Amino acid sequence: MSQTMQRRPAPKAAPGRAATAPRRVADGRKLRWGRLFLNTLATLVAAAAIAPVVAVVVYRFAPVPITILMVERLFQGHGLDHSWVPLSQMSPALPRAAIAAEDARFCEHHGFDFDAIEKAMRHDERRPQRLRGGSTISQQTAKNVFLWPDRSWVRKGFEAYFTVLVEAIWGKRRIMEVYLNTVEMGPGVYGVEAAAQRYFHVSARHVSPAQAARLIAILPSPLKWQVIDPGAYVRRRDARIGRGARVVARQDGAACIA
Repeated sequence: MSQTMQRRPAPKAAPGRAATAPRRVADGRKLRWGRLFLNTLATLVAAAAIAPVVAVVVYRFAPVPITILMVERLFQGHGLDHSWVPLSQMSPALPRAAIAAEDARFCEHHGFDFDAIEKAMRHDERRPQRLRGGSTISQQTAKNVFLWPDRSWVRKGFEAYFTVLVEAIWGKRRIMEVYLNTVEMGPGVYGVEAAAQRYFHVSARHVSPAQAARLIAILPSPLKWQVIDPGAYVRRRDARIGRGARVVARQDGAACIA
């Protein structure tokens, strides 16, 4: 055998093989990034679906400390006066007045009063310059606690979702309790306890039927209408609410929160 062994030439790569390997690496990276994107997207969607449920469950038991509207009004310079009290420490006249003024079928519906919505839509078609709301107390509570003040369809969609959740998880008594504790009742004033102290110098427990009607009368426009020395329209509305609250009491229209 020759001392100098001839090396066999290395086999030639098949045409295109050298270009295929980098392409496979690139394709593998794209696949991994695609999977990462899909996993991240799925996690965000799951979180978006679960977070509202968690928030509603928490506020089923815990007082609502602050809302988006409160923060917005605070930055507008209105201040923040908010005191939480249980429904058991409120005058029964307050929920009766709220039902009479805002949601006569509160104890009957499951979050949405479709007759009221239809009437509001017909009214808005006839008088678009003076829009009329058809939202129930359940819808208003969902908006007040979890959402931002806006009339967009996006906000209304979220409102419907949260309304279903609070009706299912909270029940009527808790909905009324949260509503009366978070509703805006004047510049920087939120909830019936703060309002009763501010305007009548009494606690919510000692609010009279006449005072309850007056407090609830300003709810459609709490930054415009006055509790003390109100105008003629608020006085007429006040009287109607007072009469309606007596009907609610007589017909046991607030039985669902007893």
